[in-house]
Amino acid sequence: MTDFSKFQKTANLKDSREITIRAIRPQDKAMLEDAFYELEKESRYTRFFGFKEHVSDDELKRFTEVDFDTEIALVITTVVEGKEIIIAAGRYILMTDPSVTPLRAEIAFTVEEDYQGQGLAGRLFEQLLVIGRAKGVSTFEAEILPQNKAMVAVFAGRGLLMKKTMVDGLVHVTLSLK
Repeated sequence: MTDFSKFQKTANLKDSREITIRAIRPQDKAMLEDAFYELEKESRYTRFFGFKEHVSDDELKRFTEVDFDTEIALVITTVVEGKEIIIAAGRYILMTDPSVTPLRAEIAFTVEEDYQGQGLAGRLFEQLLVIGRAKGVSTFEAEILPQNKAMVAVFAGRGLLMKKTMVDGLVHVTLSLK
């Protein structure tokens, strides 16, 4: 089985800036914390379904110390003024026991506002799709606030069988990976 904790590739943004798409690492805690505080309040609201003001040490540990078996977490970084920064993050977490099929996983993304519209969520989705399929995941699911039309568009533009339902005021998206 491939070790996805070593996943890394480089690419370019539409404006030709270089980015790195890679697995998150435990040493990314400070960089992820910086990225969280760079997000506007509205972006935090759409990602966390509430106005989240702070990220705790326990959350940073949970977000950066993943097992790459039941959870896959990727970040997109770029270099600004000589410093690597996280500009987007995506992950999926298995919703079912890994020994039971079919495997279902919840998927989520965050893209820093200054980099939205550059296709970053789509790039993360494509990489998570490849990894998910390789690990036997058959379905991705996501809960999205109705006003987050950009995220629904990311899912809709992939050519996968997609089902959308409203559940408790949220758009519940189910994507078949087959």
